[in-house]
Amino acid sequence: MSALEKSMHLGRLPPRPPLPGSGSSQSGAKMRMGPGRKRDFSPVPWSQYFESMEDVEVENETGKDTFRVYKSGSEGPVLLLLHGGGHSALSWAVFTAAIISRVQCRIVALDLRGHGETKVKNSEDLSAETMAKDVGNVVEAMYGDLPPPIMLIGHSMGGAIAVHTASSNLVPSLLGLCMIDVVEGTAMDALNSMQNFLRGRPKTFKSLENAVEWSVKSGQIRNLESARVSMVGQVKQCEGITSPEGSKSIVEGIIEEEEEDEEGSESVNKRKKEDDMETKKDHPYTWRIELAKTEKYWDGWFRGLSNLFLSCPIPKLLLLAGVDRLDKDLTIGQMQGKFQMQVLPQCGHAVHEDAPDKVAEAVATFLIRHRFAEPIGGFQCVFPGC
Repeated sequence: MSALEKSMHLGRLPPRPPLPGSGSSQSGAKMRMGPGRKRDFSPVPWSQYFESMEDVEVENETGKDTFRVYKSGSEGPVLLLLHGGGHSALSWAVFTAAIISRVQCRIVALDLRGHGETKVKNSEDLSAETMAKDVGNVVEAMYGDLPPPIMLIGHSMGGAIAVHTASSNLVPSLLGLCMIDVVEGTAMDALNSMQNFLRGRPKTFKSLENAVEWSVKSGQIRNLESARVSMVGQVKQCEGITSPEGSKSIVEGIIEEEEEDEEGSESVNKRKKEDDMETKKDHPYTWRIELAKTEKYWDGWFRGLSNLFLSCPIPKLLLLAGVDRLDKDLTIGQMQGKFQMQVLPQCGHAVHEDAPDKVAEAVATFLIRHRFAEPIGGFQCVFPGC
């Protein structure tokens, strides 16, 4: 959820040229992007990147919640991965394959509440406190009283939740913390533009391929390989929406503005129902979560984040898409050597999706530098200058 202003600008940029052979090994529907050029936007299953999937049950006062996790690796520290707002654990798929090939580690990528395939009693409570407790509860449910060494890695909103989790001591075996492209100052400034950004997105998609294509062409995800596995976790079939709120979200884009003023009119209600059915037929996919409705929690995710991050008494890593994102507190902290920072240029906001190999290299180097993990496959550390 941080650096949203840049995300808005990215939507005006042309898509990045595909890497040689990118997606070429996958079969499926192909869509023409220009004269003599085809790109495959067909979705790819999670099993091509993760070794296993598990639904973790967590007991609470209201019953049981079920959290979806994707896992890889059998040795070394656990890298607990937290995705950004609106995304899912699948956004870490390509990164997972990259990091597993560099160091001995275990991956646990978590669908946060209200996202992906996680099912909770109160999916609308996305407060930082609640989601941080979720992370701690999942760790306890998976590992009991003796969890293995764990490093929290979070992108955007997930980075903020990682910091809140660490500062509240909810993971007793925590050995490291990494935030990816989330800085308090930039995030707070961008919140004013967030609703406009969300309104600018399509509300429905004709197919999963169409959703993948949009994500790449809009610049939300610049890496086609990642988009093909990641977007599956961001959208769902419209037929699965049964609540009035869900129905409203589907038809918002096709109800003319003047009709919105005629609330209570039988003709308008009939028109909405008809349009709803037509939309489901012609555009069967929509977003899994309505981010616009989570606005009351945005401030709580990011306010005070820089000082919370700096106060965590463990080795810390900050990965940014641009050095301009640093706010005053982090600039001072970085000069004092309170955390390691690396800038990965030519990336969009979804740094770990756009440049999974570079992020994996940075995380692997961090792990080896602090002797948290052992290199494999002849991986050589490249220590950054900052």
